[in-house]
Amino acid sequence: MFSKKINRTIENMDKLFDAVDRAQLVFKEGVKNYLYGETPQLSDNLQTMSGIKSDAEILLREIESDLYRQSAYVRLRGDVMRLLERVVNIITKIDNNLCQFEIERPYIPVALNADYLKLTELSTKSVESAIPAAKSYFRSPDLTVEKSHRVYFYAQEADKQAKTLKRTVFHTMNELKLSEKFHLRYFALHIEEISHAAIKVADQLSVMAIKNSF
Repeated sequence: MFSKKINRTIENMDKLFDAVDRAQLVFKEGVKNYLYGETPQLSDNLQTMSGIKSDAEILLREIESDLYRQSAYVRLRGDVMRLLERVVNIITKIDNNLCQFEIERPYIPVALNADYLKLTELSTKSVESAIPAAKSYFRSPDLTVEKSHRVYFYAQEADKQAKTLKRTVFHTMNELKLSEKFHLRYFALHIEEISHAAIKVADQLSVMAIKNSF
């Protein structure tokens, strides 16, 4: 019975990590659909994201309940819950940021499509890299820090791309109104924030890995 409960907890954690992976894929597709005016597909993306977010919140509550009932996790449960809350926060940010595209409908010149897609790719790569890093903590903890390095790498690349995009908007696109430039910067920041959420997961994993080394 005890073993079954532990296995269920680990299974739910895997489902939660997989939900993050699905969320970043949906976000990437959603941004592309917005840029190319695929409104029906964007609506489908938003509906899918809402379901992923709801499922993730249910999984988090189930995992939390299991952790507090199992003595095997007494020493770890505080750190594990902080990790999982940061994981769910990625999904929440993705959901909120994708919704902002549908709500505010920013004017993005076609000339910037490639820049926004590249920023989206790099930011979601940071999230994608956080998933195996998080899974490794529960399977091969000695590899956790090594796998987390990719999270920081892609986040740094996303930061560089965001700066490049903003410079293009403010330094070369004189035909745009200042309010439009601010809006474009705002949405670049939205996309970049997803990689920042991934960094928080990597930071927590680093703390947990250090504790395991003592």
